[in-house]
Amino acid sequence: MTDDYRHRTDAPPSAWPAPPAAPPQWQQESRSRPDQQSQPQSHARPRARRPVALMVAVAIAAAAVGGGVSALVDRTTGDRATAGRSGSVAGTGISSVSTGTVAGVAEAVSPSIVEITANGGGGNSTGSGVIITPDGEIVTNNHVLGGADTVRVRLDGGKTYLADVVGTAPEKDLALIKARGASGLKAAQLGDSDAVRVGDEVVAIGSPEGLTGTVTSGIVSALDRDVTVAKDQEQPRQQERGWPFEFGGRQFNGETGGATTTYKAIQTDASLNPGNSGGALIDMNGRIIGINSAMYAPSAASGSAAAGSVGLGFAIPVDTVKSTLAELRAGA
Repeated sequence: MTDDYRHRTDAPPSAWPAPPAAPPQWQQESRSRPDQQSQPQSHARPRARRPVALMVAVAIAAAAVGGGVSALVDRTTGDRATAGRSGSVAGTGISSVSTGTVAGVAEAVSPSIVEITANGGGGNSTGSGVIITPDGEIVTNNHVLGGADTVRVRLDGGKTYLADVVGTAPEKDLALIKARGASGLKAAQLGDSDAVRVGDEVVAIGSPEGLTGTVTSGIVSALDRDVTVAKDQEQPRQQERGWPFEFGGRQFNGETGGATTTYKAIQTDASLNPGNSGGALIDMNGRIIGINSAMYAPSAASGSAAAGSVGLGFAIPVDTVKSTLAELRAGA
């Protein structure tokens, strides 16, 4: 093998084959001292450091991965929560983000509340009403109409309509009118007054003193109050001190007259003033729970400038409204 490439001196050193690699020191130790392979040796400490370093690296990597997963879960959960909040309460148009806020309720329901002006018989009265159908059916108090010859409604946005009286229920102080030629109106969602509890937060929207779309808030102060109001009147009159009513054997805001009717009312401390009659009492989900019908003004008040709410207002429960609708639509 004299011509073997490995023995040729004329071959360049870079072409020489590498010598066999020496076995690792730990292999040499194992081969030379097989009886001590399991014994700890001082020179084996680097071997112990390698797994520790590896474990530290794995722990760091795991922490990084865990943090990333946690961030992803948080982001996903947050996205889902945001998506849930971006919906709306069915039938009300109120965003679930705004559920429980006066601002959210006002924004959603104000387009469904109108100002009503009733003229005739040498007098006039101003009240409020609640749109219940897109084609212009509006619920209000019977005493707001009071035998008027002409009824006009003004929407929250300022548009006005002439309205016809469809039906009245004086014994419940309710009336139904319909705006002529109306379509595409924002109808309010009628709620469940049986579910109302004392202490529930409420919002009132109406047109006190002709201030269309006025929003106030408060709580339900009491339930099933026996409120007595005039059953009918010959002509509408200027609401200077609010509609007269009786409660607990006493008369408030003037004489109720001989023909009266009594109904069970929701009492609220939400501020009501002359002109709020027929407007809405609303729960915090944007649903109508009552039709505001009476408020107490101090007996010393004289004239609309002095009269005002003292936190004693009453509303006809919406369940009474719903049970009377068929009668009103039939032209009672």
